[in-house]
Amino acid sequence: MMELASPTSCLVVALSERDAYTQAHCGRVETLCLQLGQKCCLSERELDLLQIAAKLHDIGKIGIPDSILLKPERLSAAEMTIMKTHAELGQNICNKIFHEEAESIGVIVLHHHEAFDGSGYPHGLAGDNIPICSRIISIVDCYDAMLTTRPYHSSRSHEEVMIMMRSECGRKTDPLLFGYFEKIITDYRTNLASDNGAHR
Repeated sequence: MMELASPTSCLVVALSERDAYTQAHCGRVETLCLQLGQKCCLSERELDLLQIAAKLHDIGKIGIPDSILLKPERLSAAEMTIMKTHAELGQNICNKIFHEEAESIGVIVLHHHEAFDGSGYPHGLAGDNIPICSRIISIVDCYDAMLTTRPYHSSRSHEEVMIMMRSECGRKTDPLLFGYFEKIITDYRTNLASDNGAHR
């Protein structure tokens, strides 16, 4: 009998075909989220949910029109409103694809753009009302996005990104989780540099 690919793998392939940048970004976010989740002492179940949700946190962008998703310049306010719907679209996709854990994964994806002070979207949740896995994804998502060149900003160095994120800690991100992130990102970059040096 033919072995079918997992739902997660199928969604990753679909996202890659739709927007290769977004799929690569999700892969990097997944890697760092797992490390941060382990640092936060999440349970095995929570880590499993975090891994899937991080890998698919932007899956809702499949439903965003090309004219907005691939626009080579800054989005207008109206276009940004449409772009923000990717969080809810992502939840809907996850709820339809996954079964036993559909609700948990979908909720994490839905809230990955919430801000610690309640200024995020889509529901303006604040503090511990934001699922911890969503708070973790929010930190790593922001970090990776600011390292890369996008239509609305040039790429920044690691040092520049960390300065900007520290200034928003407690507003955009959970200060406790960000403290853990600072520790794991230092180790991650050190190990990455060591690996690169070993392969020269």
